Amino acid sequence: MTGTERPTRQRVRHARSDEPSWRNPFPDTMLDLRPLDPVRSVKGKLIVIIGATVTMYMLVTWLGDQLADLGVLRTFPLALVSSLIVTQLLARGMTRPLREMTAAARAMARGDYSIRVQTNSRDEVGQLAAAFNSMAGDLDALDSQRREMVANVSHELRTPVAALRAQVENMADGVIEPDPEALEAALAQIERLSRLIAYLLDLSRLEAGAAALHVAPIAVEEFLRSIVSDSSRASARTDLRWEVETKPADLTVVGDEERLRQVVSNLLDNASRHSPDGGTVTLRSSTTHGYVVIDVIDEGHGIPEADRDQVFGRFQRGNAPAQTGGSSTGGTGLGLAIARWAVGLHEGTIAVIDPVGGVGTRIRVRLPADGPRTRVDGNDTLPAAGL
Repeated sequence: MTGTERPTRQRVRHARSDEPSWRNPFPDTMLDLRPLDPVRSVKGKLIVIIGATVTMYMLVTWLGDQLADLGVLRTFPLALVSSLIVTQLLARGMTRPLREMTAAARAMARGDYSIRVQTNSRDEVGQLAAAFNSMAGDLDALDSQRREMVANVSHELRTPVAALRAQVENMADGVIEPDPEALEAALAQIERLSRLIAYLLDLSRLEAGAAALHVAPIAVEEFLRSIVSDSSRASARTDLRWEVETKPADLTVVGDEERLRQVVSNLLDNASRHSPDGGTVTLRSSTTHGYVVIDVIDEGHGIPEADRDQVFGRFQRGNAPAQTGGSSTGGTGLGLAIARWAVGLHEGTIAVIDPVGGVGTRIRVRLPADGPRTRVDGNDTLPAAGL
Protein backbone atom coordinates (compact mmCIF):
# COMPACT_ATOMS: atom_id res chain seq x y z
CA MET A 1 0.00 0.00 0.00
CA THR A 2 1.33 3.41 -0.92
CA GLY A 3 1.33 6.44 1.33
CA THR A 4 -1.58 8.01 -0.57
CA GLU A 5 -3.95 5.07 -0.42
CA ARG A 6 -4.51 4.84 3.33
CA PRO A 7 -5.73 8.45 3.89
CA THR A 8 -8.20 7.96 1.04
CA ARG A 9 -9.47 4.75 2.59
CA GLN A 10 -9.73 6.37 5.99
CA ARG A 11 -11.77 9.24 4.61
CA VAL A 12 -14.17 6.81 3.00
CA ARG A 13 -14.49 4.75 6.17
CA HIS A 14 -15.27 7.74 8.36
CA ALA A 15 -17.41 9.68 5.92
CA ARG A 16 -20.65 8.34 7.44
CA SER A 17 -21.11 8.66 11.16
CA ASP A 18 -24.01 6.17 11.22
CA GLU A 19 -21.85 3.26 10.04
CA PRO A 20 -20.96 0.57 12.61
CA SER A 21 -17.44 0.41 14.00
CA TRP A 22 -16.85 -2.69 11.89
CA ARG A 23 -18.35 -3.90 8.67
CA ASN A 24 -19.37 -7.26 7.21
CA PRO A 25 -19.09 -7.20 3.41
CA PHE A 26 -20.73 -10.62 3.04
CA PRO A 27 -24.54 -10.27 2.95
CA ASP A 28 -26.61 -13.35 3.65
CA THR A 29 -27.99 -15.12 0.56
CA MET A 30 -30.18 -18.14 -0.10
CA LEU A 31 -27.05 -20.02 -1.16
CA ASP A 32 -25.56 -19.50 2.30
CA LEU A 33 -28.17 -21.20 4.45
CA ARG A 34 -26.68 -22.08 7.82
CA PRO A 35 -28.95 -24.58 9.57
CA LEU A 36 -25.90 -26.41 10.93
CA ASP A 37 -24.72 -23.54 13.15
CA PRO A 38 -26.16 -25.08 16.35
CA VAL A 39 -24.04 -28.24 15.84
CA ARG A 40 -21.00 -27.92 18.11
CA SER A 41 -18.32 -29.71 16.06
CA VAL A 42 -17.16 -30.02 12.47
CA LYS A 43 -17.31 -33.80 12.74
CA GLY A 44 -20.95 -33.58 13.78
CA LYS A 45 -21.73 -31.33 10.84
CA LEU A 46 -20.10 -33.75 8.42
CA ILE A 47 -22.21 -36.56 9.87
CA VAL A 48 -25.35 -34.47 9.40
CA ILE A 49 -24.40 -33.61 5.81
CA ILE A 50 -23.75 -37.26 4.96
CA GLY A 51 -27.02 -38.29 6.58
CA ALA A 52 -28.96 -35.56 4.74
CA THR A 53 -27.36 -36.55 1.42
CA VAL A 54 -28.18 -40.24 1.85
CA THR A 55 -31.71 -39.43 3.02
CA MET A 56 -32.36 -37.16 0.02
CA TYR A 57 -31.01 -39.80 -2.37
CA MET A 58 -33.21 -42.53 -0.91
CA LEU A 59 -36.27 -40.28 -0.75
CA VAL A 60 -36.03 -39.16 -4.38
CA THR A 61 -35.34 -42.73 -5.48
CA TRP A 62 -38.40 -44.02 -3.62
CA LEU A 63 -40.64 -41.22 -4.91
CA GLY A 64 -39.50 -41.70 -8.47
CA ASP A 65 -39.83 -45.47 -8.38
CA GLN A 66 -43.00 -45.92 -6.35
CA LEU A 67 -45.10 -42.81 -7.07
CA ALA A 68 -43.93 -41.52 -10.43
CA ASP A 69 -43.20 -44.99 -11.82
CA LEU A 70 -40.01 -43.70 -13.46
CA GLY A 71 -37.95 -46.74 -12.69
CA VAL A 72 -34.62 -46.97 -10.95
CA LEU A 73 -32.48 -46.06 -13.96
CA ARG A 74 -34.40 -42.88 -14.73
CA THR A 75 -34.72 -41.94 -11.04
CA PHE A 76 -30.99 -42.35 -10.35
CA PRO A 77 -29.87 -39.04 -12.05
CA LEU A 78 -32.61 -37.09 -10.23
CA ALA A 79 -31.67 -38.60 -6.90
CA LEU A 80 -27.98 -37.92 -7.47
CA VAL A 81 -28.55 -34.28 -8.50
CA SER A 82 -30.92 -33.68 -5.56
CA SER A 83 -28.49 -35.13 -3.03
CA LEU A 84 -25.63 -33.09 -4.48
CA ILE A 85 -27.73 -29.89 -4.22
CA VAL A 86 -28.45 -30.59 -0.54
CA THR A 87 -24.77 -31.29 0.07
CA GLN A 88 -23.77 -28.04 -1.68
CA LEU A 89 -26.24 -25.91 0.27
CA LEU A 90 -25.25 -27.32 3.65
CA ALA A 91 -21.51 -27.37 2.96
CA ARG A 92 -21.53 -23.82 1.57
CA GLY A 93 -23.15 -22.47 4.72
CA MET A 94 -20.75 -24.45 6.89
CA THR A 95 -17.63 -23.15 5.12
CA ARG A 96 -18.79 -19.56 4.70
CA PRO A 97 -16.83 -18.30 7.77
CA LEU A 98 -13.66 -19.74 6.22
CA ARG A 99 -14.27 -17.82 2.99
CA GLU A 100 -14.97 -14.67 4.96
CA MET A 101 -11.74 -15.08 6.91
CA THR A 102 -9.81 -15.55 3.66
CA ALA A 103 -11.26 -12.34 2.21
CA ALA A 104 -10.71 -10.48 5.49
CA ALA A 105 -7.09 -11.65 5.69
CA ARG A 106 -6.48 -10.35 2.15
CA ALA A 107 -8.05 -7.01 3.11
CA MET A 108 -5.87 -6.86 6.24
CA ALA A 109 -2.81 -7.45 4.06
CA ARG A 110 -3.82 -4.28 2.20
CA GLY A 111 -4.12 -2.37 5.49
CA ASP A 112 -7.91 -2.56 6.00
CA TYR A 113 -8.64 -3.92 9.47
CA SER A 114 -12.34 -3.04 9.56
CA ILE A 115 -13.77 -6.34 8.23
CA ARG A 116 -15.18 -8.83 10.73
CA VAL A 117 -16.39 -12.39 10.25
CA GLN A 118 -20.05 -12.85 11.16
CA THR A 119 -21.07 -16.30 12.36
CA ASN A 120 -23.24 -17.97 14.98
CA SER A 121 -21.50 -21.30 14.54
CA ARG A 122 -20.53 -23.10 17.74
CA ASP A 123 -18.00 -25.48 16.27
CA GLU A 124 -14.26 -25.16 15.80
CA VAL A 125 -14.75 -22.88 12.78
CA GLY A 126 -16.92 -20.55 14.88
CA GLN A 127 -14.26 -20.45 17.59
CA LEU A 128 -11.65 -19.68 14.95
CA ALA A 129 -13.85 -16.87 13.59
CA ALA A 130 -14.23 -15.37 17.08
CA ALA A 131 -10.46 -15.49 17.59
CA PHE A 132 -9.97 -13.93 14.15
CA ASN A 133 -12.35 -11.06 14.99
CA SER A 134 -10.53 -10.46 18.25
CA MET A 135 -7.20 -10.38 16.45
CA ALA A 136 -8.56 -8.02 13.78
CA GLY A 137 -9.90 -5.70 16.48
CA ASP A 138 -6.54 -5.64 18.25
CA LEU A 139 -4.70 -4.96 15.00
CA ASP A 140 -7.16 -2.19 14.12
CA ALA A 141 -6.67 -0.55 17.52
CA LEU A 142 -2.90 -0.92 17.32
CA ASP A 143 -2.83 0.54 13.82
CA SER A 144 -4.88 3.53 14.95
CA GLN A 145 -2.67 4.00 18.01
CA ARG A 146 0.49 3.92 15.93
CA ARG A 147 -0.88 6.48 13.47
CA GLU A 148 -1.86 8.70 16.38
CA MET A 149 1.54 8.18 17.96
CA VAL A 150 3.31 9.27 14.74
CA ALA A 151 1.10 12.36 14.58
CA ASN A 152 1.73 13.16 18.26
CA VAL A 153 5.48 12.66 18.00
CA SER A 154 5.60 14.79 14.85
CA HIS A 155 3.75 17.56 16.66
CA GLU A 156 5.91 17.24 19.78
CA LEU A 157 9.07 17.44 17.64
CA ARG A 158 7.88 20.29 15.47
CA THR A 159 6.96 22.60 18.35
CA PRO A 160 10.33 22.73 20.19
CA VAL A 161 12.29 22.65 16.94
CA ALA A 162 10.34 25.66 15.60
CA ALA A 163 10.76 27.54 18.90
CA LEU A 164 14.46 26.73 19.09
CA ARG A 165 15.02 27.76 15.49
CA ALA A 166 13.26 31.08 16.01
CA GLN A 167 15.28 31.70 19.20
CA VAL A 168 18.61 30.96 17.55
CA GLU A 169 17.74 32.97 14.42
CA ASN A 170 16.84 35.98 16.55
CA MET A 171 20.15 35.74 18.38
CA ALA A 172 22.06 35.27 15.10
CA ASP A 173 20.32 38.29 13.53
CA GLY A 174 20.94 40.42 16.57
CA VAL A 175 17.26 40.85 17.33
CA ILE A 176 17.84 39.63 20.87
CA GLU A 177 21.00 39.40 22.90
CA PRO A 178 22.34 35.96 23.81
CA ASP A 179 21.85 36.73 27.49
CA PRO A 180 21.24 34.07 30.16
CA GLU A 181 17.46 34.41 29.83
CA ALA A 182 17.49 33.76 26.07
CA LEU A 183 19.91 30.86 26.46
CA GLU A 184 17.75 29.42 29.22
CA ALA A 185 14.71 29.48 26.90
CA ALA A 186 16.71 27.72 24.17
CA LEU A 187 17.97 25.18 26.70
CA ALA A 188 14.40 24.43 27.79
CA GLN A 189 13.46 23.53 24.21
CA ILE A 190 16.54 21.32 23.89
CA GLU A 191 15.60 19.53 27.11
CA ARG A 192 12.11 18.99 25.76
CA LEU A 193 13.56 17.36 22.66
CA SER A 194 15.86 15.24 24.81
CA ARG A 195 12.91 13.98 26.86
CA LEU A 196 11.03 13.00 23.73
CA ILE A 197 14.04 11.17 22.33
CA ALA A 198 14.45 9.38 25.65
CA TYR A 199 10.78 8.34 25.47
CA LEU A 200 11.29 6.87 22.01
CA LEU A 201 14.44 5.01 23.10
CA ASP A 202 12.60 3.60 26.10
CA LEU A 203 9.74 2.59 23.82
CA SER A 204 12.17 0.54 21.73
CA ARG A 205 13.37 -1.18 24.91
CA LEU A 206 9.80 -1.76 25.97
CA GLU A 207 9.00 -3.30 22.58
CA ALA A 208 12.04 -5.56 22.98
CA GLY A 209 10.87 -6.43 26.50
CA ALA A 210 14.33 -6.14 27.99
CA ALA A 211 16.43 -3.78 30.09
CA ALA A 212 19.05 -3.93 32.84
CA LEU A 213 18.86 -2.38 36.31
CA HIS A 214 21.72 -0.98 38.37
CA VAL A 215 20.41 -1.03 41.92
CA ALA A 216 21.65 0.81 45.00
CA PRO A 217 20.14 2.28 48.18
CA ILE A 218 18.34 5.58 47.57
CA ALA A 219 17.42 8.20 50.19
CA VAL A 220 13.80 8.82 49.26
CA GLU A 221 13.40 12.33 50.72
CA GLU A 222 16.43 13.77 48.94
CA PHE A 223 15.62 11.80 45.82
CA LEU A 224 12.06 13.13 45.53
CA ARG A 225 13.02 16.73 46.31
CA SER A 226 15.68 16.61 43.60
CA ILE A 227 13.11 15.41 41.05
CA VAL A 228 10.59 18.06 42.12
CA SER A 229 13.25 20.74 41.76
CA ASP A 230 14.07 19.58 38.22
CA SER A 231 10.40 19.19 37.26
CA SER A 232 9.41 22.62 38.56
CA ARG A 233 12.18 24.27 36.54
CA ALA A 234 11.34 22.31 33.39
CA SER A 235 7.58 22.81 33.67
CA ALA A 236 5.90 25.63 31.79
CA ARG A 237 3.45 25.94 34.70
CA THR A 238 4.91 28.63 36.95
CA ASP A 239 1.68 28.94 38.95
CA LEU A 240 1.82 25.45 40.51
CA ARG A 241 2.80 24.59 44.06
CA TRP A 242 4.96 21.53 44.68
CA GLU A 243 4.96 19.63 47.97
CA VAL A 244 7.00 16.67 49.18
CA GLU A 245 5.99 14.64 52.26
CA THR A 246 8.16 11.70 53.43
CA LYS A 247 7.48 9.53 56.48
CA PRO A 248 9.84 8.63 58.01
CA ALA A 249 12.33 11.26 56.95
CA ASP A 250 15.17 8.69 56.62
CA LEU A 251 13.16 6.40 54.35
CA THR A 252 15.29 4.46 51.83
CA VAL A 253 14.55 2.15 48.92
CA VAL A 254 16.83 -0.11 46.88
CA GLY A 255 16.48 0.40 43.14
CA ASP A 256 17.84 1.86 39.92
CA GLU A 257 17.95 5.60 40.58
CA GLU A 258 17.83 6.55 36.91
CA ARG A 259 14.79 4.35 36.19
CA LEU A 260 12.92 5.48 39.30
CA ARG A 261 13.73 9.11 38.50
CA GLN A 262 12.19 8.49 35.11
CA VAL A 263 9.05 7.05 36.71
CA VAL A 264 8.51 9.92 39.14
CA SER A 265 9.41 12.55 36.53
CA ASN A 266 6.85 11.13 34.11
CA LEU A 267 4.18 11.12 36.82
CA LEU A 268 5.00 14.69 37.86
CA ASP A 269 4.94 15.85 34.24
CA ASN A 270 1.56 14.19 33.80
CA ALA A 271 0.26 15.75 37.05
CA SER A 272 1.49 19.23 36.15
CA ARG A 273 -0.17 19.16 32.75
CA HIS A 274 -3.52 18.19 34.26
CA SER A 275 -3.47 20.47 37.29
CA PRO A 276 -5.70 23.58 37.36
CA ASP A 277 -4.30 27.10 37.61
CA GLY A 278 -2.82 27.65 41.03
CA GLY A 279 -3.12 23.95 41.87
CA THR A 280 -0.82 21.82 44.00
CA VAL A 281 1.12 18.74 42.97
CA THR A 282 1.97 16.57 45.98
CA LEU A 283 4.51 13.77 46.39
CA ARG A 284 3.91 11.54 49.41
CA SER A 285 6.09 8.61 50.38
CA SER A 286 5.80 6.11 53.21
CA THR A 287 6.57 2.51 54.04
CA THR A 288 4.23 -0.41 54.68
CA HIS A 289 4.75 -4.18 54.93
CA GLY A 290 8.20 -4.12 53.34
CA TYR A 291 7.19 -1.81 50.50
CA VAL A 292 7.92 1.86 49.83
CA VAL A 293 4.78 3.66 48.64
CA ILE A 294 5.03 6.84 46.54
CA ASP A 295 1.85 8.76 45.74
CA VAL A 296 1.71 11.48 43.07
CA ILE A 297 -1.40 13.61 43.59
CA ASP A 298 -2.83 16.45 41.51
CA GLU A 299 -6.02 18.51 41.71
CA GLY A 300 -7.14 18.06 38.12
CA HIS A 301 -10.30 16.54 36.62
CA GLY A 302 -9.30 13.01 37.58
CA ILE A 303 -9.46 9.77 35.59
CA PRO A 304 -12.77 7.87 35.26
CA GLU A 305 -12.65 4.52 37.01
CA ALA A 306 -13.36 2.68 33.75
CA ASP A 307 -10.24 4.22 32.14
CA ARG A 308 -7.77 3.75 35.00
CA ASP A 309 -6.19 0.58 33.66
CA GLN A 310 -6.12 1.81 30.08
CA VAL A 311 -4.05 4.94 30.77
CA PHE A 312 -0.98 2.77 31.33
CA GLY A 313 -1.22 1.32 27.82
CA ARG A 314 1.13 2.43 25.09
CA PHE A 315 -0.10 5.39 23.00
CA GLN A 316 -3.02 5.89 25.38
CA ARG A 317 -3.63 9.48 26.43
CA GLY A 318 -5.87 10.30 29.35
CA ASN A 319 -6.11 13.96 28.44
CA ALA A 320 -8.69 14.03 25.68
CA PRO A 321 -11.31 16.75 26.04
CA ALA A 322 -14.01 14.15 26.69
CA GLN A 323 -12.05 12.83 29.66
CA THR A 324 -10.69 15.98 31.17
CA GLY A 325 -13.60 18.28 30.58
CA GLY A 326 -11.36 20.75 28.76
CA SER A 327 -8.91 20.99 25.90
CA SER A 328 -6.27 18.39 25.21
CA THR A 329 -2.96 18.91 26.99
CA GLY A 330 -0.93 17.13 24.32
CA GLY A 331 1.58 14.40 25.03
CA THR A 332 2.66 11.25 23.25
CA GLY A 333 0.81 8.73 25.39
CA LEU A 334 4.10 7.04 26.32
CA GLY A 335 4.96 8.45 29.76
CA LEU A 336 2.67 6.26 31.88
CA ALA A 337 3.40 3.17 29.78
CA ILE A 338 7.13 3.66 30.34
CA ALA A 339 6.51 4.30 34.04
CA ARG A 340 4.64 0.99 34.35
CA TRP A 341 7.43 -0.77 32.49
CA ALA A 342 10.15 0.64 34.80
CA VAL A 343 8.13 -0.15 37.94
CA GLY A 344 7.60 -3.68 36.64
CA LEU A 345 11.36 -4.08 36.29
CA HIS A 346 11.59 -3.34 40.02
CA GLU A 347 8.90 -5.99 40.72
CA GLY A 348 6.60 -3.25 41.96
CA THR A 349 3.13 -2.05 41.01
CA ILE A 350 1.64 1.19 39.73
CA ALA A 351 -2.05 2.04 39.69
CA VAL A 352 -4.55 4.88 39.78
CA ILE A 353 -6.35 4.86 43.12
CA ASP A 354 -9.21 6.90 44.55
CA PRO A 355 -8.00 10.38 45.56
CA VAL A 356 -8.64 11.74 49.02
CA GLY A 357 -11.83 13.78 48.90
CA GLY A 358 -12.66 12.44 45.44
CA VAL A 359 -10.93 15.33 43.62
CA GLY A 360 -7.99 15.04 41.27
CA THR A 361 -5.83 12.06 40.33
CA ARG A 362 -3.75 9.90 42.65
CA ILE A 363 -1.22 7.48 41.16
CA ARG A 364 0.42 5.07 43.59
CA VAL A 365 3.76 3.34 43.07
CA ARG A 366 4.67 0.42 45.37
CA LEU A 367 8.29 -0.74 45.33
CA PRO A 368 9.99 -3.50 47.37
CA ALA A 369 12.03 -1.63 50.00
CA ASP A 370 14.89 -4.13 49.64
CA GLY A 371 14.83 -4.00 45.86
CA PRO A 372 13.94 -6.68 43.30
CA ARG A 373 14.50 -10.23 44.45
CA THR A 374 16.28 -11.42 41.27
CA ARG A 375 19.97 -10.45 41.26
CA VAL A 376 23.22 -11.55 39.67
CA ASP A 377 25.65 -12.94 42.23
CA GLY A 378 28.45 -10.53 43.06
CA ASN A 379 26.92 -7.73 41.01
CA ASP A 380 24.30 -5.06 41.51
CA THR A 381 23.10 -5.38 37.93
CA LEU A 382 19.81 -7.12 37.35
CA PRO A 383 19.32 -9.27 34.25
CA ALA A 384 17.02 -8.31 31.43
CA ALA A 385 13.36 -8.30 32.31
CA GLY A 386 10.23 -6.97 30.76
CA LEU A 387 6.56 -6.39 31.30
